[in-house]
Amino acid sequence: MFRNSKIDLAHRYITRQANKLSERQLMIFLSLVIGLIAGFGTYLFESLLHFIKFALTSWFRVDSASFFYLIYPAIGIILATLFVKYVIKDNISEGVMRVLYAISRKNSKIKPHNCYSSMVASATTIGFGGSVGPEVPIVMTGAAIGSNVGTFMRQNYKNTTILLCCGAAGALAAIFKAPITGVAFVLEILMLNITSMSIIPLLISAVAATSVTFFMNGFEPLFTVEVNNVFSLRHLPYYALLGAFCGLISVYFLRTNLAISGFFEKINKQYVKWIVGGGAIGILIFLFPPLYAEGYDTLRALMNGNTAAVFDNSLFYKYRTEVWVIIAYLTATMLFKVVAMSSTNAAGGVGGGFAPSLFVGALSGTVIALILNTVFDLELPLVGFTLVGMAGVMSGVMNAPLTSIFLIAELTGGYKLFVPLMLVAALSFAICYYLEPYSIYTKKLMQRGDIVTHNKDKAVLLFLDMKQLIEHDFTPVYENSTLEDVVKKLPLCRRNIFPVVDFDDSLRGFITLDDIRKDMFDTSKYESSISDYMTLPPAVISVNEPMNEILEKFENTKAWNLPVVDNNKKYVGFISKSKIFSAYREQLLEITDEE
Repeated sequence: MFRNSKIDLAHRYITRQANKLSERQLMIFLSLVIGLIAGFGTYLFESLLHFIKFALTSWFRVDSASFFYLIYPAIGIILATLFVKYVIKDNISEGVMRVLYAISRKNSKIKPHNCYSSMVASATTIGFGGSVGPEVPIVMTGAAIGSNVGTFMRQNYKNTTILLCCGAAGALAAIFKAPITGVAFVLEILMLNITSMSIIPLLISAVAATSVTFFMNGFEPLFTVEVNNVFSLRHLPYYALLGAFCGLISVYFLRTNLAISGFFEKINKQYVKWIVGGGAIGILIFLFPPLYAEGYDTLRALMNGNTAAVFDNSLFYKYRTEVWVIIAYLTATMLFKVVAMSSTNAAGGVGGGFAPSLFVGALSGTVIALILNTVFDLELPLVGFTLVGMAGVMSGVMNAPLTSIFLIAELTGGYKLFVPLMLVAALSFAICYYLEPYSIYTKKLMQRGDIVTHNKDKAVLLFLDMKQLIEHDFTPVYENSTLEDVVKKLPLCRRNIFPVVDFDDSLRGFITLDDIRKDMFDTSKYESSISDYMTLPPAVISVNEPMNEILEKFENTKAWNLPVVDNNKKYVGFISKSKIFSAYREQLLEITDEE
């Protein structure tokens, strides 16, 4: 009680100060605050993750495998699962998907615990070797910070969504020291519309968060790599080949992830998931140590052309200079990374697919370059192909070519690979989109119709509440009723449509006032069964049906009113075009970005 009163007092004071600012000024100020908090939160998260990894693995011998790899991942997954189940008591997996769902179905409201819970669970999962990335949890953290600041300031849906996106952009910008990437991510993945009201706060938040990281960790890019003389026009055909390969690998990435997730969903016992998932990941990491955690050490080695470093702590250490062994080892690691990532998340760990897509892309580029150089005696630059491969797979897996291009450019501190980056990202995206049109973040949401799109009309329809559109003031009649029964109800009816139901209220059809008009004053017809006048509806709407499918039924049937039934086919009410149009206009005004 006392705590709530203090919060209310603080809110009233802050609100009074905020009222002195215009809406645009307030949004700029809040975006700055959110960026600073997100940047500092990212620093804490990275520090915790580094501490756990260093404590667990820094003492391993480079020239031999460690049996601790067999048990570390399972321990991390178990700890993360217990933390989520007994401390948080909420599902915090699939962070970006939850952010997208919050935007489309929760009025951009994210629970306060997400400001820290994803960081703790993810640092534990990854630090102990879970083969996932830290970016998605930190995006969830940043989005939660922005959402809760917007909620505390009692902003409307439009402004709360912008602040949520500011937090996400700031967190991602901070973890990669890449402000443009943070903004591009929000525009491509979270699908925020570009307007002056949204882009300026995004930029401010991304710059503020990145500045905090620069202050804490220095100005060096996340990956220090020399990109001079790594691109020549004569290499473009080979980069095009890499783009096609990345597109196919992206499809493999998406389908394998979905298949493994489906497999674990069939397992009802959590301890069985721990055994199966933890055991599988432990064995894979023992055989292929680069699969440990997010794999950034491996990326740094490959970016500098040091393929031998990939064999550190491996059973195959003595073969680190054999080119075909290197190719086979990297190919196996590339393919098993997806298995390890999916198993980590499905078994109860917390992490994302952002870093794994970069990891798989880096190995894809390295393998293609090594094969071409070995077989055809070419001199393709390993560094260039490694970097461009990262963008290729990320572009396909996430359906985000712009984000992938700017990320690699900012990570390496240069734009000298822009041409091959654009070529490979575009080809990979096109091939993957043709075979798998939904990204790793949106597939499940699209299947349920729960995601906002850049299409303004579809976005507005998504926010319409089905339950509020259903009209219940229609008078039902039973199928064994007579014309006289209906005529007696007319003085009490407001509508000229009568749904016809059976004894358990299942919809059988409907009648209209026009159907009975010619006989309603003829008493000799009063004993006629109402089924003689009944008409089957041209279409029936389910209470759980997506709005786009509802509109499609109206369009196909040319009807003005359609009946609604529940999952048991029982009559619920009617939906009319006029009700949808009216709700659409109201919702459009509410979510419009510009006044």
